Amino acid sequence: MGFEHTSVMPHQVHEHQNLKPGNISVDCTLGGAGHAIATIKAILPGGTLIGIDQDLDAIYHAKKRLHPFKENVLLFHSNFSDLPNILNSNGISGVNSILLDLGFSLNQLKNGKRGFSFNKNEPLDMRMDIRNDLTASEIINSFRENELVDIFFKFGEEKFSRRIARRIVETRKNNPIQTSLELAQIIKKAIPAKFVYSQRIHPATRVFQALRIAVNAELERLENFMKIVPSLLLKGGRLCVISFHSLEDRIVKQALRKFENGCTCPKDLPICLCGFVPQMKSIFKKPLIPTKEEIEFNPMARSSKLRVAQKI
Repeated sequence: MGFEHTSVMPHQVHEHQNLKPGNISVDCTLGGAGHAIATIKAILPGGTLIGIDQDLDAIYHAKKRLHPFKENVLLFHSNFSDLPNILNSNGISGVNSILLDLGFSLNQLKNGKRGFSFNKNEPLDMRMDIRNDLTASEIINSFRENELVDIFFKFGEEKFSRRIARRIVETRKNNPIQTSLELAQIIKKAIPAKFVYSQRIHPATRVFQALRIAVNAELERLENFMKIVPSLLLKGGRLCVISFHSLEDRIVKQALRKFENGCTCPKDLPICLCGFVPQMKSIFKKPLIPTKEEIEFNPMARSSKLRVAQKI
């Protein structure tokens, strides 16, 4: 499999991870290992890179790419939500940096053969980790109409979710919907023609995003992970999160806000009585975005946002 090595906002990430030789750093989403290469070089000598990815192909690829640094690298085929167990089992009480790149792998889109692309005729799978049970096919062919509406609207912010869900249910009465291309065509037919041709994105984009999120429990895992981030970092340690849509960014933003200013006392009280102690401090009030030059070079970066916070 030919992996793309293009990382999103590499210079901003590298600068704001604040890495030093001897640090322990976690790359929670290895992908093409672009960020991981820059990280390991910054923490040598004496540093340790922990790399995690739920896609086994990404682990195989990272193992090859990081081979020159193998003495300082630990790789795990897992989801980032399992980081507490990974640290505990390796006797690590805290780390200096955590990077979470929530972007969808271009390699999954091009080479995954799991139905992530609406331009290819592939089985409706969409599992990042093929050890998981739930597939996109199961959702599309067995979930009730109102459940499909909820998924498309909640995770894809698709305004035609009712029309699309109804068309899917009608179609599957005759035969199961088996491929990504077939599903994309059903979605296109369900949306009024004037909207199909006026949209900047493919009409199936939001539904495919919603299915991928549902199949992989992406938002639920992110929400649970963000609740425990301070407990994983050493004092002064940094969290960098790259998100690609508003649902992800909202979860990260709200969690960081709570760590920074989660006092529940009435605003007119002169002193805090709830006992809140700040745990994290955001490095920037607003997220960083990629430069125009980067977007021209890597269009996949256009919707990305980087938030950085430091443990107090």
